[in-house]
Amino acid sequence: MTSDVYDAIVIGAGPAGLATSRELTRHGVAHLVLEKGPSVGHTWENLYDGLVLHTGKHLSSLPGLRFPRSTPLFPTRRDFVDYLRHYTSRFRLPVRTNAEVVEARRERDIWSVAIATGDTIRAHAIILATGIVSNPSVADIPHREMFRGRMFHSVEYRRPDGYRDCRVLIVGAGNSAAEIAAELARAGARVTVAVRTGARVVPLLLFGIPIQYVAATLSWLPRRVQRRIADLIGNVSGLVRGPAVLPAPVDSDCPDVPLIGFHLADAIRAGVVRIKPGIREFTAEGARFVDGSEAAFDEIMLATGYRAAVGILGDLVGVDECGFARRRSRVVSEDQPNLYLVGHNYDVRGGLRNIAIDARATANLVADQLASSFKSTPNRSAIR
Repeated sequence: MTSDVYDAIVIGAGPAGLATSRELTRHGVAHLVLEKGPSVGHTWENLYDGLVLHTGKHLSSLPGLRFPRSTPLFPTRRDFVDYLRHYTSRFRLPVRTNAEVVEARRERDIWSVAIATGDTIRAHAIILATGIVSNPSVADIPHREMFRGRMFHSVEYRRPDGYRDCRVLIVGAGNSAAEIAAELARAGARVTVAVRTGARVVPLLLFGIPIQYVAATLSWLPRRVQRRIADLIGNVSGLVRGPAVLPAPVDSDCPDVPLIGFHLADAIRAGVVRIKPGIREFTAEGARFVDGSEAAFDEIMLATGYRAAVGILGDLVGVDECGFARRRSRVVSEDQPNLYLVGHNYDVRGGLRNIAIDARATANLVADQLASSFKSTPNRSAIR
């Protein structure tokens, strides 16, 4: 138990937490960043080896530091992890690793954060920057327990070694699913992708420019208009490659990220990846699909996305229909005072671009609140 009361605690040392820490440091806010893993960017460190950002480096950097000029336009996972470590060192960010937060609760006007090691740290404000990748979502499909092969979430996938001739079913058609499916097919796996709600496909580059850069200029438009433009771009670009091979998407009120690039579509047209409709139920040998067909598989990968990692807050916050904590002004909790959330906004600008925007906004709000009502920590200079 420490007697210090920080101005703020940032939970998570991925891009959202580090960007927020840098902005808090710039404002002179005494804070601490808590990371459950042994190093910054722990979640990114453990994603699949072949991951390449589909957002360009110019709109993927964090506040105050660009990617090195030698970094490719679309950074690899390794490039990004190295960048996060350099970012932490460059700004001397106060990160405490191996500090898994198990609970956050309010005690009058103070937040109390319990760590798995038994320590408790207190602060006037907390910023939840745990993102979504640390909380994989598993679709509610009947009879999962019946399948006799290996079933796992895509977050556990690392590399295609050993998959030659393996019958793999990938459930979902997001960007990770598409990239992993194409990678496994190239390695000789017999890949099937189950697509329940369709996919909106857009090119990675449009006239040599990253599609994200084009989309960012349209971010002020209503979401339905953005989707129609994305459909038009995807359809026109797809004509060069041939007829559409993925079902049309079903729009929802939640943020969605298009399937960026034609790697999956090209693999389907080449016959190395098969497409099946949604799954009705799992069987002992594989899966039964909604069209009544069945197929046997050796492994089933659930590429069914992620949900916002807000579990440490318990019932202190409610979530919206998309699974994110209710908030206003993008980052301010609607349920608890002095609680902020960074890494919860996704749109055509890209998650990392939104993190940079939200980190700045959060630090400004915390600094303003400190100036007006928070008590200064007696040893601010010692823990800044």
